[in-house]
Amino acid sequence: MTKALIVIDVQNDFCPGGALAVSGGDEILPRVNTLMTEFDTVVLTQDWHPADHSSFASQHEGAAPFTQVHMEYGLQTLWPDHCVQGSKGAEFHPDLAVDRAQLIIRKGFRRGVDSYSAFFENDHKTPTGLAGYLRDRGVEDLTFVGLATDFCVAWSALDAAKLSFRATVIEGACRAIDLDGSLQEAHSEMRSAGVKLEA
Repeated sequence: MTKALIVIDVQNDFCPGGALAVSGGDEILPRVNTLMTEFDTVVLTQDWHPADHSSFASQHEGAAPFTQVHMEYGLQTLWPDHCVQGSKGAEFHPDLAVDRAQLIIRKGFRRGVDSYSAFFENDHKTPTGLAGYLRDRGVEDLTFVGLATDFCVAWSALDAAKLSFRATVIEGACRAIDLDGSLQEAHSEMRSAGVKLEA
């Protein structure tokens, strides 16, 4: 019971045809579903934004998606509107074996702060409650899969390492956005933090 699988944001909007599609995002589903049978503890995260979320480019006059702005908590990439609460895009991909999970963590629901990590909002202070849940269950070893490698997966794995969990990312069960070298940067940061990268 000391190991958990954390499945990050396998939602319609991050898969082909979605509002913020990650190339090949749906290709990971068979492997993710298989991995979900191999862990006693399985957690899913779900982006869950209000329609006027501050990370949406549409909320900043004249701003284009994938540009950056300064927020109170630091630099924020602006995204196309995605994973809006209650929308089809926010739903898990229909082929994801959702019933195998014991917990779903919804993140990004506060209008004024984005949330990439499964553990903290992007202010690096506001917790989601996941760390406490895992510790109460005696979990020490975390494996991360999902979307996207260089944003929500990496931020989650880095926070896990900071919180003294053992963290592994299975890259074959992830896909990346790779925005202006973001994948290489994420790899470097994860290795430096002691996150194990597996194929």
